[in-house]
Amino acid sequence: MSAAALLGIWVPEHSEVHVAVQATASRNRVEGVRLHWASGPAPVSRTMAEEPIVNMLFHAARCLSPRDALGVWESAIRMKRVDRSTLARVSWRSARAATLAAAARDLSDSELETRFVAGMRRHGVVVRQQVRIDGRPVDGLIGDSLVVQLDGFAFHSSARDRRRDIEADARLRLRGFTVLRFDFHQVNFEWDYIVETILMAVAQQLHRHRIR
Repeated sequence: MSAAALLGIWVPEHSEVHVAVQATASRNRVEGVRLHWASGPAPVSRTMAEEPIVNMLFHAARCLSPRDALGVWESAIRMKRVDRSTLARVSWRSARAATLAAAARDLSDSELETRFVAGMRRHGVVVRQQVRIDGRPVDGLIGDSLVVQLDGFAFHSSARDRRRDIEADARLRLRGFTVLRFDFHQVNFEWDYIVETILMAVAQQLHRHRIR
């Protein structure tokens, strides 16, 4: 976690410093420090101050919730700190890490998209990412006609950004798509509302409209 953050990889908010130690190290707890005793897949010498990135991902898989860990992994892939196909060939020695290696993708433009797609997958909803419609990629497409757009802070905070989003939504609706737009707060703190909305849209077959 701490090393990944220094590399600019997205990590969830945390107050502790995460330190990897040898398996024989003391089990005594230190306030403000979280110790990791497990050994990652890449060897580490006693003099190395920083673990290889593959080990960072290994520890994140064991330390974080599956949703947050996937966000870290996909952020590392998105920033080209590691290659997805390389991760698939690693001998992880951890069921959670192996699961993440199979699930992590390079399609998410942000941690927000990672959370949304993974959350929908848990509810049996398949989301295709970065599908180009009207000459532009949409964040998510469910079925043939249900478009989901996710608004993070970076590119959706100004009045001009808002007008751009409204215009894009209008073009998609005129072509027959249903457009649902959720923001950062909703994805992270109102997840039940998002699930209810998506499942109701699917129940109404809004994802199966024929687009001409």
